[in-house]
Amino acid sequence: MKRELDIVIISDVHLGTYGCHAKELCNYLKHIKVDTLILNGDFIDIWQFRKRYFPKEHMMVLQRILKMASKGTKVYYITGNHDDVLRRYTDFSSGNIHLRDKLVLQLGGRKYWIFHGDIFDASVKLSPYVAKLGGKGYDLLIVLNRLINKVRTAFGKPHMSFAKKVKYRVKEAVKFIGNFEETAIKLAAEQKYDYVICGHIHRPTMRVNDEFGHKVTYLNSGDRVESLTALEFQWGRWSIYEYDPADYEEVSPLLRVREDEKEENDELIAITFNRDNVLRELSQQSQRSSGTSADRAQGGSAMLELNG
Repeated sequence: MKRELDIVIISDVHLGTYGCHAKELCNYLKHIKVDTLILNGDFIDIWQFRKRYFPKEHMMVLQRILKMASKGTKVYYITGNHDDVLRRYTDFSSGNIHLRDKLVLQLGGRKYWIFHGDIFDASVKLSPYVAKLGGKGYDLLIVLNRLINKVRTAFGKPHMSFAKKVKYRVKEAVKFIGNFEETAIKLAAEQKYDYVICGHIHRPTMRVNDEFGHKVTYLNSGDRVESLTALEFQWGRWSIYEYDPADYEEVSPLLRVREDEKEENDELIAITFNRDNVLRELSQQSQRSSGTSADRAQGGSAMLELNG
């Protein structure tokens, strides 16, 4: 059974990197039926794209989202810093797929402001080359973390995240996260938004602040590298969903629906035909992105009216 949802927001998938949990994301997408899917930045990591590394699981995520769009799901791709080269194509739409730099929603009488959040990151705006170098270091840290977790699992110990420990324990990292959230909330309050939704800092959060006499709810969808989280909206309420492998345990083959097997085979066939073309285009975009400056988050918006 697929869970039916009104809106799902995911960010920081980083397809094309070793840290991406593409298989888990594909499982999640297969088990939901959603009216609006918002990819809030850094979906494809063009900064660190390597043509030699784009596994079929990563391609299956793309195929799954295209299939969802063909069946009626509205897909909004909001650009981030790792896919900033796409900002030159902002306001592009094709069928149910829309490319934007930010998204403004009217939902249940509330005004939403949705964008990736790299506009608040001085390292991205002032020193993009240093930011890209940091991205490569982060990807290597995630790979090392996975190897160490395999050893820990062999000794019966639980998994641990080095990146999370750094973010939540190092004073400067905690200060940056706090400043990021406070800045987003204050700007949203000044412009009379009721909700502000970001990604970028890989920290799933829900909090409410009162600024200038205006209540603002701040939401962050986390990431698909460490937290494996998503924001879900259903029955007029937001929640943070965290991926649990137990939710997707394989049932007996005798109980599997043949249509699901056919769908998987169709996806694999499509991947065989499309993989080389996609990799070639991503490789070209990656080469063009060198030297591209960071942000235009104030442009390229869309207004979406939803009844919640």
